[in-house]
Amino acid sequence: MVEDLAAIAAEAGAMLKARGQKIAVVDGATGGLISASLLAMTGASAYFLGGSVIYSMKGRRIALDHAPGSLRAFTSATEAYATEQARLIRERLGADWGIAETGAAGGGSAHPLGVESGTSAFAVVGPNGITASRRIETGSNDRLANMQAFTAGALTLLRDALAAHP
Repeated sequence: MVEDLAAIAAEAGAMLKARGQKIAVVDGATGGLISASLLAMTGASAYFLGGSVIYSMKGRRIALDHAPGSLRAFTSATEAYATEQARLIRERLGADWGIAETGAAGGGSAHPLGVESGTSAFAVVGPNGITASRRIETGSNDRLANMQAFTAGALTLLRDALAAHP
């Protein structure tokens, strides 16, 4: 499955590289797989600025540099929250594009906010007000399978957004 993720990311990376554009990433329940997939392509430094695996409120504040309380109106694993995180990481790193994922991979302990295992939302924010987002529910508690499904969904959304806005 890692090869499949890398293949989708390579398509997105090739478009970013050809345009001279950069991306910044927020991985949540994907645990870094979005970033790893984008970095699997040789020459990724031409388009990948950086990102963060956000797994705590403190980590979120440091990575996104948002004002205290500014994200209280958002709920985890929603398209609105993923979009805001993508917007913030894009601004924080000065990227052309931002991508973010938020969800509950499952496999054991319950999500602290009660999000059902197998639920994820991801979003892409680009230049000129471009935004795209999706939410998926796998119905599974298989942590690794969910992490891969969430990553595939996010990378496909990125690739499709790039293709739709050349």
